[in-house]
Amino acid sequence: MDLVQASRKSQFFVIFLTILLSTIGFGVCIPVLPLYAEKFNATETQNGLLIGVFSLLVFFTAPLWGKLSDRYGRRPVLLFSVLGSAAGYFLMGSANTLAMLFVARIIDGASGGNVAAAQAYIADITTPEERSKAMGLIGAAFGLGFIIGPALGGILSEQISAQAPFIFVGVLCLINALLVATSLPETHTAERRKQHGPQLPLSALPKHSDAPLFFTVAVGYFLSLAAFAIMTMTFALFGEKRFDLDQTHIGYILATIGVVGVLIQGGLIRRLLPKYGEVPLARSGMLFLLIGFVLLPLVGSVTSLVIVCCLVAAGNSLVQPTLNGLASRSVDAAWQGRALGLLQSFASLGRAIGAWMGGWLLGMDRGLDHYGRTPFWVAAALMLVTLVLALKLRAPQGQTTVVEPVVI
Repeated sequence: MDLVQASRKSQFFVIFLTILLSTIGFGVCIPVLPLYAEKFNATETQNGLLIGVFSLLVFFTAPLWGKLSDRYGRRPVLLFSVLGSAAGYFLMGSANTLAMLFVARIIDGASGGNVAAAQAYIADITTPEERSKAMGLIGAAFGLGFIIGPALGGILSEQISAQAPFIFVGVLCLINALLVATSLPETHTAERRKQHGPQLPLSALPKHSDAPLFFTVAVGYFLSLAAFAIMTMTFALFGEKRFDLDQTHIGYILATIGVVGVLIQGGLIRRLLPKYGEVPLARSGMLFLLIGFVLLPLVGSVTSLVIVCCLVAAGNSLVQPTLNGLASRSVDAAWQGRALGLLQSFASLGRAIGAWMGGWLLGMDRGLDHYGRTPFWVAAALMLVTLVLALKLRAPQGQTTVVEPVVI
């Protein structure tokens, strides 16, 4: 029994490390990549595409990796995705043209099957009673990664070189791949694969859900993540040009956003939900985001910038888990996986479009005194639309739930 428990702990550790490194890599890019791409004369629009192409590739390829993990097993998909990420980071670190940077981001995004495979792996090795707690492991890895990634990227780029963060994460991915290859047994055996019968088409979802609620939540999720992506894409360039911040300090501010997210999603939200419910908390988070996006281009000091960023982080940390919870409660139990997978597809698409919009809108402000105002205020407008939609939300009857927001 002790050997079995030790084996499971080892498997959990490797899965946790896989998701953590994936999130660190994503977080590293936020403060570093826009300024790195400027060395190749990238415009703001090109920078937005460079950030957004990762999420766009995840949107298209994640369902494919999920099907492959069901057909061929979890371990091969995890191994391939980690090695693909390593190749993408090494190519980013050695890029000498903007085109090479785009190819690197495409490779990394197309290899983004690790989250779906990791979730499936945890489902394979846990009982239904253990699963929610085990899935919280993935949420914890995401939270920690969004703290470490931006800070690490800023420090390595300033203290060593602009390429160092990408090379460092690439090396970590290779170590992770070695652990997957040597310490992670296959859990989705040939016998279990035979048990997977044909799935109902997604078009049948409305018959198994509160369709108006689910799709209202999905649209709100898409818009709020697009607005947040506008902010994360533009923040490094905005901070450099408006406040003369270097990559280290930009990384620290973004890491602070990650800390606020962990504090709220990791503990505070569980106390607030039973008292207030999902819908009021979601509306409050949307209002925080709206106010934060309006204020960001108006602040006059780094201190006030950090305070407003914390308000934005608090809003985002209230919106994501509550909308996830509402989506989960709006569908039948047998459709949870399909419905939440569809919601994450909305999330990936929202981030891809938001990043492109952020870059394009920031380019419109080039050379103007109010540099950064246009993208942030467009993000505020998106949140206003989302808040209006949220006024129509009515929570279904039953106990409130917290679903870990697994978002790439």
